Amino acid sequence: MLEIDRDLGRFRDIVKGRVRKDLRRYMSSGELIGRQGKELVSIPLPQIGIPRLRYGKNDQGVGQGEGEEGDGAGQGPQAGDSAGEHMLEVELSVDELAEILGEELELPLIEPKGERESQSERARYKGITQTGPESLRHFKRTYKQALKRTIASGGFDPRRPVIVPIKEDKRYRTYVIEKEPRSAAVLIYMMDVSGSMGKEQKEIVRSEAFWIDTWIRHNYDDVATRFIIHDATAREVDRDTFFRTRESGGTLISSAYKLAMEIIDKDYPASEWNIYPFHFSDGDNWSQSDTRACVELLQSRMIPVANQFSYAQVDSQYGSGQFIKDLHEAFGDQDVVTLSRIPNRDAIMESIKELLGKGR
Repeated sequence: MLEIDRDLGRFRDIVKGRVRKDLRRYMSSGELIGRQGKELVSIPLPQIGIPRLRYGKNDQGVGQGEGEEGDGAGQGPQAGDSAGEHMLEVELSVDELAEILGEELELPLIEPKGERESQSERARYKGITQTGPESLRHFKRTYKQALKRTIASGGFDPRRPVIVPIKEDKRYRTYVIEKEPRSAAVLIYMMDVSGSMGKEQKEIVRSEAFWIDTWIRHNYDDVATRFIIHDATAREVDRDTFFRTRESGGTLISSAYKLAMEIIDKDYPASEWNIYPFHFSDGDNWSQSDTRACVELLQSRMIPVANQFSYAQVDSQYGSGQFIKDLHEAFGDQDVVTLSRIPNRDAIMESIKELLGKGR
C-alpha cells in the first residue's frame, strides 16, 4: 500500500508540474472553465502516455508465428506515420490548483482585514458529569471511580484485579456549543454588457473570474459571489446570465456601483465580511459627469468598506478605453485600488497577477 501511495504521489507531482508548465495556456484558453466541481477541477493533460496491461498467456515473442508480410492488408484504415496523442483527464483539488497559481504568479497569501468574520458552531467538551448517553461515557474516569470504590470497600484483590463498574461509577463528558470564527469574503462582479462588449471580451472576463474565484476561495473559509450587469442601468443576475447577456444600450457605470453598495449595505456588513468588488469594462462611459459620480461613489462609500476595489479593462475595437485613465488619475496613489488592462487572452496571466498581487 505504501508503494502505491508513493507512486500516486509521484504521479500527482508530474501532473502539477505539467499544469504549472502550461498554466498560461490554461488561462488564455479558458480550458478549465466548466470542469470545476465543488471541490475538484478536472484537468485535461495531453502527451502523458499511460501503459496498458493485457492479462493472459504469452506463448510467442513479438513478430513470431505464421503469416506472410502484408497479411491483413485492407482491414481497417491505413496506419498514419505519426504517434497518436494520449489525452488523460486527472483531478486536482481547488486548493492544489490555487497553490500552483500562487507559486507561479508569486501571489502573497491574503490576510483577512480586521474582525471580518462569520460564525460557525462546534461542540467543545468542557467537563464531566454522572449522567449522560453511553456514547459520551468517559472510560478512563469511569474505571478510576470504580477502582477507588472497590479499594475503599475492601473488595480489591491484587492477585485478581478485576474491576467491574456499577452505575454510580460511570462518568460522562459534557460539552457546550461554541461559536467559532470563520473568515468570510464576498466577491461582487460587475460587468458592462453594452454593445461594445462582445463575446471575446466576455470570455476573457469569464476566465479571469475563474482564477479569481480559485485564489480567493483558497484564502477564506466562506466565499459568497454576487453578479451585476449594466449598460445604462444595472441589475443583479445569476452567474450564467452574467456571462451570456449582451445589450445594445449606452453605458452608465455609476448604476453598477450604486447597486453594488445597496447589496453590501443590506447583506455584507463590513464588520463581518471581507469585500472584493471587481468591475470589468471596455472603458466606455456615457459622460464625464457620470465618471465623476463613479469616482465620488468609490471614494466616499465603496473604498472605505472594501479590502480592495479592482477594475480590469478589456480592449475592444469599439471601446474608447478612457475609464481606466480617469481612475488612474483619481486613485493612482491608493493601494486599495487595483487597475489592470487586458489587451487580449495572452494578457490574462499578467492581469491576474496585477489584480491579486497585493495580498489584500
